[in-house]
Amino acid sequence: MCCELKIQDLGKIAYEDAFEAQLSLQKHVSDSRGDSQDPFHLLLLEHDPPVVTISKRPSAKKHLLATPQQLADAGVVVCETNRGGDITYHGPGQLVGYPMLDLNELSLRIHSYMRFLETIIIDVLGEFGIEAHCDDCATGVWVGDAKICAMGVRVSKWVSMHGFALNVDPAMDHFNLIVPCGLAGRQVTSMRALLGESCPSMQSVKEIVSNVFAEAVNRQAQVQQELRP
Repeated sequence: MCCELKIQDLGKIAYEDAFEAQLSLQKHVSDSRGDSQDPFHLLLLEHDPPVVTISKRPSAKKHLLATPQQLADAGVVVCETNRGGDITYHGPGQLVGYPMLDLNELSLRIHSYMRFLETIIIDVLGEFGIEAHCDDCATGVWVGDAKICAMGVRVSKWVSMHGFALNVDPAMDHFNLIVPCGLAGRQVTSMRALLGESCPSMQSVKEIVSNVFAEAVNRQAQVQQELRP
């Protein structure tokens, strides 16, 4: 019998606090591998205060366009992070999902895991009538040539952390503070920009994400369980 995905809604939370919650769950999944009945976790949240996160990639800091004063005026803080990728913005109105998954239980590795996440978000957006797609040259989920969901992960002992950031109705002008994901010349969009007055509430998006993500994890785990001798 497959283990169920355990989902926690953390509401609005500072980046540092969410980071600590991830580390704790990642360690729990890793330390209890083989004995635990809960190898799959997902944290859903919005980051508040707004934050620009910068990876350890050497070029990432160059993609911060704003001055310290501009960041202060916008109420945006800056944090370094240990995820992959480049530079990213998080803030209220953006649904952030942090999965702590035992990838061994899902028979996923980095590349296949990223495609797994992208497919989930594409399916979520499809539920709201938005036709989204992957880009062979850039991680994340796109509508036309505009990114609607950024992704960056870290894997330790084949347990994941970090994840996706889906733009529901964030302050889009805050993306002007950076070169989003280090991709100069490419646009960022949101569900609000695409759907206008028909944009769903954050709670509605959380519910769809929870359902689609749980179904995807269960399906993937079930397939792997059936393949085991």
